[in-house]
Amino acid sequence: MWNRRDWFTSLGPVAAAKVALTQTLIAAESPAASVADRSSSIRITKLTATPVARKVYLKIETNHGVAGWGEIDQLEPYVAAMLARSLFELLNGENPTRIEFLWQKIYRSHRDMRGGPFMTHTLAGIDMALWDIAGKLWGVPVYRLLGGPTRDKVRVYPSATATKVGAGSEQFSGTPADMERHVRNIEQARKRVGPNGMVMFDAHCALPPPFLIQLASAIKAYDITYIEEPAVPGNMEAFKRIKQHVSIPLAIGEQARTIWEVIPYLSERVGDFLQVDMAHTGGMSQLLKIAMLGEAYQVPIAPHSVTTDLGMSASLHVSASVPLFLIHEYYPSITPKDLVQKTWEVDKDGYASLPTGTGLGCEVNEAKLDELSKQPAKPEWPTRGRLKDGSIADY
Repeated sequence: MWNRRDWFTSLGPVAAAKVALTQTLIAAESPAASVADRSSSIRITKLTATPVARKVYLKIETNHGVAGWGEIDQLEPYVAAMLARSLFELLNGENPTRIEFLWQKIYRSHRDMRGGPFMTHTLAGIDMALWDIAGKLWGVPVYRLLGGPTRDKVRVYPSATATKVGAGSEQFSGTPADMERHVRNIEQARKRVGPNGMVMFDAHCALPPPFLIQLASAIKAYDITYIEEPAVPGNMEAFKRIKQHVSIPLAIGEQARTIWEVIPYLSERVGDFLQVDMAHTGGMSQLLKIAMLGEAYQVPIAPHSVTTDLGMSASLHVSASVPLFLIHEYYPSITPKDLVQKTWEVDKDGYASLPTGTGLGCEVNEAKLDELSKQPAKPEWPTRGRLKDGSIADY
């Protein structure tokens, strides 16, 4: 068995030199020969966390002058901003393109604090910003780094052809009047979108299982696409009970953080759609993994979203790149005027175009951000989850 050196020796000095020269020329002309990690010297130098109302906007800067933006959602904003600033010590001096490495570094930074909403929501904002930087460095939209788009546009709701009816907190056992109120709302939604439209019902974890099971029977005639958040997370037996008695498909996972909390829903077969939120579950990196888990079970994603256009842009990149996808939640009114400049639009049929440009395909107006950060915001918690007798209910 000859090796490469023996083969060259057998050719003689002149022939070996010709072969070596030919191989060098071929390599020089090959596109692969010019590929290099031109960003290997890039390092994270700064993180700025700015609370505005119920959101926190993150800006991660680098020594190459490239910056990325992320959004932290559904946390007490001043605590979330402080946590992000504290976590910067794990990012300072690191290469921002090592996205998975940095995600794991932060998530596993303390064995007693891994996971949980404060960690994963804050990590989601950091993850968005790192993907934004990576896309800008390589001059492509982020979905190109995720394998490219699998669709040309992304369906969103609410729109003229897709709508959702929401529920508030209800007593454990509903009255006929309570049932009729929900049925009437769903009937009106079906009339608005017509027979070809989609109607979703959001139970908001607020309807006790007996109430929801009764209601599901009453609304069966209106062809609901899915019931969202049918039960409070953490009690798999409640989900199994509802799935056993309700024939309408169930969308689960809005409050599921990371792949590890999604696995039980799939293995127990209690969810028909993964309604996970990129800003809750740990960012784009986790949403992509969750979509892959769902694909293995033939369960599409139908992402929840109450972020501004910044977070929505990040979620659109993942939704555009995965094969099993149903529809994406989107509320334009959440974004303060003139704060985020996005590169995608929603058409009259309720489809969002794919983001263009590099990175996430949107930028934050920093002057407007500074202005908004100085305005006071009232907390929303005191008004939620109260029953008629004053007791605390799930929401």
